[in-house]
Amino acid sequence: MESTDGIFLARPEQQGQGIALAVKDLFDTAGLTTTYGSAIFADHVPTATAEAVRRLEAAGYANAGKTNLHEFAYGVTSMNPHFGWVPNPVAPGRIAGGSSGGSAAALAAGLADAALGTDSGGSIRIPAAFCGIVGFKPSFGLVPLEGCWPLAPSYDHAGPMARTVEGCVALMKALVPDFEPAPAPDVGDLRVAVAWTEDADEGVRRRVEEAAALFPSHERLDFPRAKGHLRVFMREIAEVHATLFEEQPEAYGEDVARKVRECLAISDAELAEAERVRASYRDEAATLLEGFDLLLTPTQGFVAPTYEDAADDSLRLGITRFTNPFNALGWPALALPCRAAEEGLPASVQLVGPSGSDSLVLAAGSALEAQVRG
Repeated sequence: MESTDGIFLARPEQQGQGIALAVKDLFDTAGLTTTYGSAIFADHVPTATAEAVRRLEAAGYANAGKTNLHEFAYGVTSMNPHFGWVPNPVAPGRIAGGSSGGSAAALAAGLADAALGTDSGGSIRIPAAFCGIVGFKPSFGLVPLEGCWPLAPSYDHAGPMARTVEGCVALMKALVPDFEPAPAPDVGDLRVAVAWTEDADEGVRRRVEEAAALFPSHERLDFPRAKGHLRVFMREIAEVHATLFEEQPEAYGEDVARKVRECLAISDAELAEAERVRASYRDEAATLLEGFDLLLTPTQGFVAPTYEDAADDSLRLGITRFTNPFNALGWPALALPCRAAEEGLPASVQLVGPSGSDSLVLAAGSALEAQVRG
């Protein structure tokens, strides 16, 4: 197993009693350093705790530490230039994924029993897939984001990470007071659409299609990719960072600084067209999924890349191509390990439902889990 150095950025002097919870260092924690993955906030100690963390602590979870992440959560590798690269405990020499890489790594390394992450383009599900754990992006707005540094507010979600679906359900019950878990469904009663497996590497494709075959009523669906909406995402990032970046551009890492400059260049006309495309995509996706209970896809098309491969900018779009559509839509999406693929590393299947179907997505994932864990 790879060294666990680089997973935690701050830990309480004395951990409280309760289920050990790894908290992504994007959430404020009163009295405990919160960096947002940025050198600018290396010594920042909030006076208040983020609402999501507060709810978890009230439900019996104990903060085991603040976990490392991609700088300002703007990236998919968790190769942080200020605080070190997050290791992948199940795949030495390979990325943990991001931006919630430290939360996934803490679970995979056995340093926590539950974790809290954020997901704006896949940032819970990507590291869940690469580290072989379970990650859930709830419906947009379901889990509170007060006290969490924003990336792109209309794409941002907070959500649970755990080693099992049951662990994610327990976290959801604490995060959303009126959350009602659904009873375990009979997989034969679920109509499941399957998409995008043809774009995955052979080993991953095989594992995801094996998972799909466990639903007797499944069929292929030509579900569209989310294209043309990302300028909305970028413009929102520009609005978050405009003042801070103008004041301290040198304090940003090279990777994020370059991307913020690109975001700041988005014009009003480009934004308007991207908003139109996003609205159209939402309508198209909802229409296509009518008559189905769930959509099933790969979470990632390949296993965790090496650090060297992840340094290639072109890899970023490949890492987010199966995850970012559901941030554009705001739909709930679950990443679930489904046995080993290339080089013996974890593959991950993604279960998705329309907005508000969180309980069904988790219940279906729980029904599937025992049959696909390797």
